[in-house]
Amino acid sequence: MSKAFAPNRSYEAAMVRSMAKFERMAMSPGTAHKHFANLRETDVRDVLGSVRVPTLILHRTGDRAMPVGHARFIAERIHGAKLVELPGDDFADMVDSTSRAAALGDQAWNALLTRFYAIADERLRVHRGRKLDTAGDGLFAAFDGPARAVRCGLALCSAMATQDVQLRVGVHTGECEVLGDKYSGIAVHVGARVAGAAEPGQVVVSSTVRDLVAGAGLRFEDLGAHALKGVPQEWRLYRALADGEATRS
Repeated sequence: MSKAFAPNRSYEAAMVRSMAKFERMAMSPGTAHKHFANLRETDVRDVLGSVRVPTLILHRTGDRAMPVGHARFIAERIHGAKLVELPGDDFADMVDSTSRAAALGDQAWNALLTRFYAIADERLRVHRGRKLDTAGDGLFAAFDGPARAVRCGLALCSAMATQDVQLRVGVHTGECEVLGDKYSGIAVHVGARVAGAAEPGQVVVSSTVRDLVAGAGLRFEDLGAHALKGVPQEWRLYRALADGEATRS
Protein backbone atom coordinates (compact mmCIF):
# COMPACT_ATOMS: atom_id res chain seq x y z
CA MET A 1 0.00 0.00 0.00
CA SER A 2 2.81 2.43 0.84
CA LYS A 3 4.39 1.85 -2.59
CA ALA A 4 1.11 2.86 -4.24
CA PHE A 5 0.01 5.78 -2.07
CA ALA A 6 3.33 7.15 -0.80
CA PRO A 7 6.07 5.79 -3.08
CA ASN A 8 8.62 8.44 -2.17
CA ARG A 9 8.42 7.36 1.47
CA SER A 10 7.88 3.64 1.04
CA TYR A 11 11.50 3.01 2.01
CA GLU A 12 10.86 4.50 5.48
CA ALA A 13 10.28 1.71 7.99
CA ALA A 14 8.12 3.95 10.19
CA MET A 15 5.90 4.87 7.25
CA VAL A 16 5.48 1.23 6.21
CA ARG A 17 4.54 0.24 9.78
CA SER A 18 2.08 3.14 9.98
CA MET A 19 0.40 2.21 6.70
CA ALA A 20 0.27 -1.46 7.69
CA LYS A 21 -1.36 -0.56 11.00
CA PHE A 22 -3.87 1.63 9.18
CA GLU A 23 -4.84 -1.30 6.92
CA ARG A 24 -5.25 -3.69 9.86
CA MET A 25 -7.39 -1.26 11.85
CA ALA A 26 -9.52 -0.12 8.90
CA MET A 27 -11.34 -3.42 8.36
CA SER A 28 -11.06 -7.18 8.66
CA PRO A 29 -9.76 -9.26 5.72
CA GLY A 30 -13.28 -10.53 5.03
CA THR A 31 -14.75 -7.04 5.04
CA ALA A 32 -11.94 -5.80 2.80
CA HIS A 33 -12.67 -8.59 0.29
CA LYS A 34 -16.36 -7.65 0.15
CA HIS A 35 -15.58 -3.92 0.00
CA PHE A 36 -13.24 -4.18 -2.99
CA ALA A 37 -15.54 -6.65 -4.71
CA ASN A 38 -18.35 -4.09 -4.46
CA LEU A 39 -16.05 -1.37 -5.81
CA ARG A 40 -15.21 -3.50 -8.83
CA GLU A 41 -18.92 -3.92 -9.56
CA THR A 42 -19.73 -0.21 -9.19
CA ASP A 43 -19.92 1.76 -12.45
CA VAL A 44 -21.23 5.35 -12.47
CA ARG A 45 -19.94 6.37 -15.90
CA ASP A 46 -23.42 6.57 -17.39
CA VAL A 47 -24.67 9.08 -14.80
CA LEU A 48 -21.73 11.51 -14.84
CA GLY A 49 -23.46 13.67 -17.41
CA SER A 50 -26.41 14.19 -15.07
CA VAL A 51 -24.31 15.89 -12.37
CA ARG A 52 -25.38 19.54 -12.16
CA VAL A 53 -23.48 20.92 -9.16
CA PRO A 54 -20.10 22.73 -9.09
CA THR A 55 -17.45 20.01 -9.17
CA LEU A 56 -13.76 20.29 -8.31
CA ILE A 57 -11.58 17.26 -9.11
CA LEU A 58 -8.09 17.05 -7.58
CA HIS A 59 -5.61 14.41 -8.68
CA ARG A 60 -1.86 13.88 -8.53
CA THR A 61 -0.40 13.36 -11.98
CA GLY A 62 1.84 10.53 -10.81
CA ASP A 63 -0.76 8.70 -8.70
CA ARG A 64 0.14 5.00 -8.91
CA ALA A 65 -2.99 3.64 -7.26
CA MET A 66 -5.38 5.53 -9.55
CA PRO A 67 -3.96 6.88 -12.86
CA VAL A 68 -4.73 10.54 -13.58
CA GLY A 69 -6.57 9.46 -16.75
CA HIS A 70 -9.53 8.49 -14.58
CA ALA A 71 -9.82 12.05 -13.25
CA ARG A 72 -9.60 13.46 -16.77
CA PHE A 73 -12.33 11.05 -17.90
CA ILE A 74 -14.63 12.23 -15.09
CA ALA A 75 -13.90 15.92 -15.70
CA GLU A 76 -14.73 15.58 -19.39
CA ARG A 77 -18.15 14.11 -18.61
CA ILE A 78 -19.34 16.35 -15.75
CA HIS A 79 -20.61 19.64 -17.13
CA GLY A 80 -18.50 22.57 -15.96
CA ALA A 81 -16.21 20.43 -13.81
CA LYS A 82 -12.82 21.92 -12.88
CA LEU A 83 -9.85 19.55 -12.90
CA VAL A 84 -6.72 20.48 -10.95
CA GLU A 85 -3.76 18.20 -11.55
CA LEU A 86 -1.18 18.35 -8.77
CA PRO A 87 2.45 17.41 -9.41
CA GLY A 88 3.93 14.44 -7.57
CA ASP A 89 2.89 10.91 -6.76
CA ASP A 90 2.38 10.82 -2.97
CA PHE A 91 -1.16 10.75 -1.59
CA ALA A 92 -0.30 12.56 1.68
CA ASP A 93 2.69 13.89 3.58
CA MET A 94 2.74 14.83 7.26
CA VAL A 95 5.60 17.20 8.02
CA ASP A 96 7.99 15.59 10.52
CA SER A 97 5.16 13.65 12.17
CA THR A 98 6.32 10.24 10.97
CA SER A 99 9.79 10.58 12.47
CA ARG A 100 8.28 12.05 15.64
CA ALA A 101 5.83 9.14 15.94
CA ALA A 102 8.63 6.64 15.39
CA ALA A 103 10.77 8.28 18.06
CA LEU A 104 7.97 8.45 20.62
CA GLY A 105 6.29 5.12 19.99
CA ASP A 106 2.57 4.57 19.43
CA GLN A 107 1.40 5.17 23.00
CA ALA A 108 3.29 8.43 23.53
CA TRP A 109 2.42 9.67 20.03
CA ASN A 110 -1.30 9.02 20.57
CA ALA A 111 -1.10 10.84 23.90
CA LEU A 112 0.52 13.82 22.19
CA LEU A 113 -2.19 13.89 19.52
CA THR A 114 -4.86 13.75 22.23
CA ARG A 115 -3.29 16.79 23.96
CA PHE A 116 -3.06 18.61 20.64
CA TYR A 117 -6.73 18.14 19.82
CA ALA A 118 -7.77 19.04 23.37
CA ILE A 119 -5.75 22.28 23.19
CA ALA A 120 -7.11 22.97 19.69
CA ASP A 121 -10.71 22.48 20.85
CA GLU A 122 -10.18 24.95 23.69
CA ARG A 123 -8.59 27.57 21.39
CA LEU A 124 -11.35 27.11 18.83
CA ARG A 125 -13.98 27.66 21.50
CA VAL A 126 -12.32 30.92 22.63
CA HIS A 127 -12.04 32.22 19.06
CA ARG A 128 -15.42 30.93 17.90
CA GLY A 129 -14.03 28.47 15.41
CA ARG A 130 -15.60 25.21 14.27
CA LYS A 131 -13.55 22.05 13.81
CA LEU A 132 -14.60 20.55 10.50
CA ASP A 133 -12.15 17.74 9.97
CA THR A 134 -9.01 16.08 11.30
CA ALA A 135 -6.55 13.86 9.48
CA GLY A 136 -3.61 12.30 11.30
CA ASP A 137 -1.89 15.29 12.82
CA GLY A 138 -3.87 17.89 10.85
CA LEU A 139 -6.84 20.10 11.62
CA PHE A 140 -9.32 21.93 9.37
CA ALA A 141 -11.51 24.63 10.92
CA ALA A 142 -13.83 27.47 9.88
CA PHE A 143 -14.38 30.82 11.57
CA ASP A 144 -16.89 33.64 11.35
CA GLY A 145 -14.11 36.08 10.43
CA PRO A 146 -10.48 35.93 9.24
CA ALA A 147 -9.11 37.92 12.20
CA ARG A 148 -10.40 35.28 14.62
CA ALA A 149 -8.77 32.58 12.51
CA VAL A 150 -5.39 34.34 12.58
CA ARG A 151 -5.52 34.92 16.34
CA CYS A 152 -6.54 31.32 16.93
CA GLY A 153 -3.62 30.11 14.82
CA LEU A 154 -1.16 32.25 16.77
CA ALA A 155 -2.61 31.06 20.08
CA LEU A 156 -2.46 27.42 19.02
CA CYS A 157 1.16 27.71 17.82
CA SER A 158 2.11 29.31 21.13
CA ALA A 159 0.31 26.65 23.17
CA MET A 160 1.84 23.74 21.27
CA ALA A 161 5.32 25.23 21.55
CA THR A 162 5.09 24.45 25.29
CA GLN A 163 4.63 20.80 24.25
CA ASP A 164 7.81 21.00 22.14
CA VAL A 165 5.67 20.81 18.98
CA GLN A 166 5.82 23.21 16.05
CA LEU A 167 2.81 23.74 13.80
CA ARG A 168 2.33 25.02 10.30
CA VAL A 169 -0.85 27.11 10.04
CA GLY A 170 -2.44 28.57 6.91
CA VAL A 171 -5.35 31.00 6.78
CA HIS A 172 -7.36 31.91 3.70
CA THR A 173 -10.88 33.22 3.16
CA GLY A 174 -13.25 32.78 0.24
CA GLU A 175 -16.51 31.26 -0.90
CA CYS A 176 -16.90 27.54 -0.23
CA GLU A 177 -19.32 24.85 -1.24
CA VAL A 178 -21.01 23.65 1.95
CA LEU A 179 -22.79 20.33 2.37
CA GLY A 180 -23.57 19.70 6.03
CA ASP A 181 -20.25 19.99 7.84
CA LYS A 182 -18.25 19.41 4.66
CA TYR A 183 -16.54 22.39 3.02
CA SER A 184 -15.07 22.19 -0.48
CA GLY A 185 -14.05 24.42 -3.35
CA ILE A 186 -11.02 26.33 -4.54
CA ALA A 187 -10.84 28.39 -1.31
CA VAL A 188 -10.24 25.21 0.70
CA HIS A 189 -7.56 24.14 -1.74
CA VAL A 190 -5.83 27.53 -1.53
CA GLY A 191 -5.93 27.41 2.28
CA ALA A 192 -4.18 24.05 2.27
CA ARG A 193 -1.49 25.36 -0.06
CA VAL A 194 -0.99 28.47 2.10
CA ALA A 195 -0.42 26.21 5.11
CA GLY A 196 2.06 24.18 3.05
CA ALA A 197 4.07 27.35 2.41
CA ALA A 198 4.50 28.01 6.14
CA GLU A 199 7.68 27.11 7.97
CA PRO A 200 7.46 25.26 11.30
CA GLY A 201 5.96 27.53 13.95
CA GLN A 202 4.51 30.00 11.45
CA VAL A 203 0.98 31.25 10.76
CA VAL A 204 0.88 32.25 7.09
CA VAL A 205 -2.05 34.06 5.49
CA SER A 206 -3.05 34.99 1.97
CA SER A 207 -3.15 38.58 0.78
CA THR A 208 -6.96 38.32 0.86
CA VAL A 209 -6.87 37.72 4.60
CA ARG A 210 -4.29 40.42 5.23
CA ASP A 211 -6.42 43.01 3.40
CA LEU A 212 -9.63 42.04 5.17
CA VAL A 213 -8.18 42.29 8.69
CA ALA A 214 -6.74 45.79 8.23
CA GLY A 215 -7.43 47.77 11.39
CA ALA A 216 -7.85 44.65 13.55
CA GLY A 217 -4.54 45.18 15.34
CA LEU A 218 -2.75 42.29 13.66
CA ARG A 219 0.75 42.64 12.25
CA PHE A 220 2.28 40.81 9.31
CA GLU A 221 5.61 40.24 7.62
CA ASP A 222 5.60 40.20 3.83
CA LEU A 223 6.84 36.85 2.50
CA GLY A 224 6.60 37.87 -1.15
CA ALA A 225 4.86 36.18 -4.07
CA HIS A 226 4.51 32.40 -4.10
CA ALA A 227 3.40 29.90 -6.71
CA LEU A 228 0.91 27.58 -5.02
CA LYS A 229 0.72 24.10 -6.52
CA GLY A 230 -2.39 23.60 -8.60
CA VAL A 231 -3.55 27.20 -8.12
CA PRO A 232 -3.46 29.72 -11.00
CA GLN A 233 -1.18 32.76 -10.80
CA GLU A 234 1.09 33.75 -7.94
CA TRP A 235 -0.18 34.61 -4.46
CA ARG A 236 1.35 37.13 -2.06
CA LEU A 237 1.71 35.60 1.37
CA TYR A 238 2.28 37.13 4.80
CA ARG A 239 3.46 35.75 8.14
CA ALA A 240 1.32 36.74 11.11
CA LEU A 241 3.38 38.13 13.98
CA ALA A 242 2.72 37.35 17.62
CA ASP A 243 2.44 40.21 20.11
CA GLY A 244 5.86 41.77 20.65
CA GLU A 245 7.47 39.78 17.83
CA ALA A 246 9.67 41.75 15.45
CA THR A 247 9.99 41.13 11.73
CA ARG A 248 13.07 39.31 10.54
CA SER A 249 15.77 41.49 9.00
